[in-house]
Amino acid sequence: MASKLTPTKSLLCWNTGGCLFAIDPALNALATPISWTPIADPSKIILSQFPAAPADGLSSSAVHAVAISTALDGTLRLRFGEHSFDVQIIGDGRASPLAAVVLLNEDTHDRLHALDRFWRSVSSNGGPPDGRITPQRRLRLRMMLQALDGRDEGATYRSIAEALFPRHTLHAGSWAVNSIRETTIRLVRDGVKLVRGGYRDLLRYSRRS
Repeated sequence: MASKLTPTKSLLCWNTGGCLFAIDPALNALATPISWTPIADPSKIILSQFPAAPADGLSSSAVHAVAISTALDGTLRLRFGEHSFDVQIIGDGRASPLAAVVLLNEDTHDRLHALDRFWRSVSSNGGPPDGRITPQRRLRLRMMLQALDGRDEGATYRSIAEALFPRHTLHAGSWAVNSIRETTIRLVRDGVKLVRGGYRDLLRYSRRS
């Protein structure tokens, strides 16, 4: 008999009758809420109590009012119109008004961009979309994974190229000097990097080397 899932209040996890899970194992991967740390995800908004309270400002009560979910680490997922944001409130979550905390490191530009999107969405409900995954980047990511899957199944680079670029005629005699060959090799190489931890780079804007 399948054990009943019951959330345990003390451990904030799901008890399946002996095994503890941080996330309800009944959820599929697409429905499972994922919360990254602010270091891993520069788009995560960090809010804190303003040290000297001004006359007005965004209040913690207003933030909680629009939260659509809460992760185990206290991250609030907020939605304003078509855009959603992960917000972490540090210090006294009941205090207001709030100030934004921006970490100063190599991702500061990304954090400022995320904060700009967040405030424009809060103040006008019409902020710009998240530009980290452009249509071109999304297409290349798909091709990288397809190329890597083919290579893992033992397919040759030429066979992978024929599947990815069906409009190109790839003759065996000219394959060694064909530019599509180099493109396919790069797709496989970058696909390997992606699944070996490079997927975390998707949380940041694309940068030139």
